[in-house]
Order: sequence, then C-alpha cells, then structure tokens
Amino acid sequence: MLSETGMDALKHHFRTNFPRAFAALKARITILRKAVSFGLIGIVNTVIDFAIFMIGIKVLGLGLVPANVLSWFIAISGSYVMNSFITFAAESGRQLTWRGYATFVASGIVGVVASTTTLVVAAALLGHVLPGANVLIAKLLAIGVSFVVNFSMSHFVVFRPKRPASEPR
Repeated sequence: MLSETGMDALKHHFRTNFPRAFAALKARITILRKAVSFGLIGIVNTVIDFAIFMIGIKVLGLGLVPANVLSWFIAISGSYVMNSFITFAAESGRQLTWRGYATFVASGIVGVVASTTTLVVAAALLGHVLPGANVLIAKLLAIGVSFVVNFSMSHFVVFRPKRPASEPR
C-alpha cells in the first residue's frame, strides 16, 4: 500500500505526464461521487416516496397515478433541499431559491412521467405473472427509472456549473 507521500507523488507524476487523462479521470470521479451522493439522498427520498405512496393508496384510497404524483411531489421537495446542500453544493452555492426549486421540480416532471409510465406499464404486465406483488415490483422498477432520469436532469440541466461571464455559451 502506498503512503500518503507516495500517493501524492504518483498523483503528481500522473497529472504532469498525462494531463488530459488525469483531467478526464478527475471529471469521471467527480461525477461518480455526485451519483453516489445523489443515490444516497435518493434512498432517503425513496423511503419517503414509498411511505407516502402506500399511505395514499391504503389510507387515502387514491389510485396509482394520484398516489404516485403526491408521493413524488413530497419527495422531490426534500430532494431539492438535500441535493442543494450536499450533492450539488458547489453549483448551487448551498442556496435555496424559488427559481432553483421551480427548475428542479420542472425537470423532475420528466422523471415523474417516466416513473409513472413505468409504474403503470409494469403493474399491468406483471399483473399477469405475479398477481398481488405486481404493484410493489412495479413501484421498485419505477424508482430505478426515476433515479436515472432525475440524476441526468439534475446534473446536466438544474445544477450545471455556472460559466464565467467572459466564457461564451
């Protein structure tokens, strides 16, 4: 195992001799860290989403789509706060704004459409194969689709790095 000094020397050697590869690797590591952070926050929001979804169906008597939209709206609000302060802190400046929230929610609409479509289609298809478990499995599939779509929208649209004023768009 390399000592901290040895690791620093290796990093310096790699950065000096392979600057483009080093920059590319650093960018990928940054995206991976953000995806992991987004995923961990997503786990918290998934628990919230799932609990509100089940309450909507079992307690409030809502159908699949209204229960899913309600649970999504509550979970996305928590997601905006946590991602603004943790995952995308550098891009957001750890500031909560109505405009940022509106953009996050608007981009999340793409996620909720993908999630709801997945939920409805999977529940219908699985109803023939796994009656009784189809809604649970369909919801889990919808959560997976939602993660991919929402991270992509957050990373590339909502929290993209701010460009210096002198840099052309």
